Amino acid sequence: MLRQWSVQGEQAPGEPEPEHAGEELWEQEMKRLHSSQEPVRVLPYAMVDKRFIRQLREPEGVKTSCWQQWRRRQETAGRRLGEAAQRLARGCGLWEGALYEIGGLFGTGIQSYFTFLRFLLLLNLLTLLLTTSLVLLPLVWLHPPDPGPALNFTLQCPGDLQSQTGVPKFHNQLWNILTGRAFNNTYLFYGAYRARPESSLAYSVRLAYLLSPLACLLLCFCGVLQRMVKGLPQKLFLGQDYRSPLSAKVFSSWDFCIQGQDAATIKKHEISNEFKVELEEGRHFLLVRQQTRAQRAYRLLTYVRVNVLIGLLVAGAISAIFWATKYSQDNKEESLFLLLQYLPPGVIALVNFLGPLLFVFLVQLENYPPNMEVNLTLIWCVVLKLASLGMFSFSLGQTVLCVGRNRTSCESYGYNACDYQCWENSVGEELYKLSIFNFLLTVAVTFLVSLPRRLLVERFSGRFWAWLDREEFLVPKNVLDIVEGQTVTWMGLFYCPLLPLLNSVFIFLTFYMKKYTLLRNSRASLRRFRASSSTFFFQLVLILGLLLATVPLGYVVSSIRSSWDCGLFTNYSAPWQVVPELVALRLLPPGQRILHYLGSQAFSFPLLVLLSLVLTVCVSQSQANARAIRGLRKQLVWQVQEKWHLVDDLSRLLPEPGPGDSLRPESPLSRSSRPRSFCPGFPCPGSPGSRSPRPGPSLKDPTELRGVPVAAHRFRFPSGSKL
Repeated sequence: MLRQWSVQGEQAPGEPEPEHAGEELWEQEMKRLHSSQEPVRVLPYAMVDKRFIRQLREPEGVKTSCWQQWRRRQETAGRRLGEAAQRLARGCGLWEGALYEIGGLFGTGIQSYFTFLRFLLLLNLLTLLLTTSLVLLPLVWLHPPDPGPALNFTLQCPGDLQSQTGVPKFHNQLWNILTGRAFNNTYLFYGAYRARPESSLAYSVRLAYLLSPLACLLLCFCGVLQRMVKGLPQKLFLGQDYRSPLSAKVFSSWDFCIQGQDAATIKKHEISNEFKVELEEGRHFLLVRQQTRAQRAYRLLTYVRVNVLIGLLVAGAISAIFWATKYSQDNKEESLFLLLQYLPPGVIALVNFLGPLLFVFLVQLENYPPNMEVNLTLIWCVVLKLASLGMFSFSLGQTVLCVGRNRTSCESYGYNACDYQCWENSVGEELYKLSIFNFLLTVAVTFLVSLPRRLLVERFSGRFWAWLDREEFLVPKNVLDIVEGQTVTWMGLFYCPLLPLLNSVFIFLTFYMKKYTLLRNSRASLRRFRASSSTFFFQLVLILGLLLATVPLGYVVSSIRSSWDCGLFTNYSAPWQVVPELVALRLLPPGQRILHYLGSQAFSFPLLVLLSLVLTVCVSQSQANARAIRGLRKQLVWQVQEKWHLVDDLSRLLPEPGPGDSLRPESPLSRSSRPRSFCPGFPCPGSPGSRSPRPGPSLKDPTELRGVPVAAHRFRFPSGSKL
């Protein structure tokens, strides 16, 4: 289908015939569309024009092969099936309506926190599914043996005191549930898993139990890394000086498919929040550029001083956690044992509550800009959260596994066998208590702090209550809390395999509590967060927590002696020793030699060379992508300038109206005589009206093309538009 371009004018003497230029432009457009491999459905043309393009690529009388037709049908069916699956997933997605409401009312920054909760719930469910399918179901199918009598071995303990950990002193059932003792003989903890010798099993439950935590951590790492790359801020690719134009948001933000009043209100709030984010970032960008060199040097000195003071506070907090954990484990026989059970989680919660307050106080003393205050406080809060969990793990290792300590039982058995006969269960109980305490703390803050504060502020009036106001919903603080719980879950995958199930329930309930807190008890933060920046920050902290959980697990699996009388690895010097045993039992000699070579130092050199080559290729590709992005930015600017020059040229070629033309209504003939398309001989996108096929352009007076560059066919205006 072709459109006629009817123009009026006279050809200047001595100039070439513009009809040939129009023919050339039309032929170039036809060749480009004919040779292009771009699908017709993505071309910016009307449906009738797309049918003509399809006929152009497949003229009548020329039959395609059966293979091409079958391939095209398969591609179309696969694409439609994928689109239908995506629509179904969006329609049946968890919390879609709640996320849409939160994003519209409070912005995409706060919405990204609740999306992050849904992502963590998905990770925990996948981890639980993997553990159940690889360990629990085969173990139930194979009918594990009944636990035999306890091993009768003599320990050289001080004062001839044997451990009484297995005998509960307090028979309060609720307290046993809170401390995990009620589940010691269930599959929640490591000690309940038992299996026959490997030589009599067709399926190795031990290998599955060993590799399932590693596979879960690898799966979580890949998922987090994918979302982290997807959430990279635009500035990393476009540069720090790039600012997105507000005009694009002004003219393209509204969704004209909205019909309901509630949806329209939510969309208005969403657009308003986007404008606030853009303006706040622009203001911060200008303030940074206006600083002098002396001001920057002074900021640097104050920055170093504040960081030194905060570092000392973090060191003191870590020391308090270490001594609290040590005291709790060394005084199990005292009458205050009930309170000492939750002493380490309580100290960790107190440190994480008081630490950020002190950080904010120290930062505000230096009168930093608001953006710098938030970033500095946030960095140190991340350090404090992760360091507290790391010190908790180290103190447990020093007490239970005698890391850095010399004791008689540690020298004989590799762990503190006098106090912890099944040390895996003891570590699992500590992580279980920490997870329970974090969730109970969230419930207490929601219903015992935020809710009464909101009721008091609404009930009373005065200067104090106006200053108190509702609680501010801080996205970074809530993210750090949920990341701490997820890190504890990852740390307990080996000792407490069903801890992801518990954490999934906690995340599910946390979503509704946080939603209630946001909508009823809190006010939105004054600082707006962009969704891409927030998502990148969330995934970065989550990866740090994942690495913090992986390092102790790798050390325990490869180097620490397992318990003598519980669990799957009672007869192994370390859990990893089951791998060489299975290699010797199940693999043929050639396969054994291949695995020994892959684990030897001779394979490390070619592996290092290969990794170096891959890293070099990745760095080169990233640099090439950066150069391409800069080139595309320059090309975009050049294309805009070219289009404006084209508009100026065409506006000069149009006949100027006479003095009386503006006083009378415009006639249909004069309107039809104007150029309706800048696409010589070819329809513009969305052009209405009936069309008839033509072999070439029809120009009533093609002198209007004078001075138009060859690339004019690339620039199109909507049909019927006036200059």
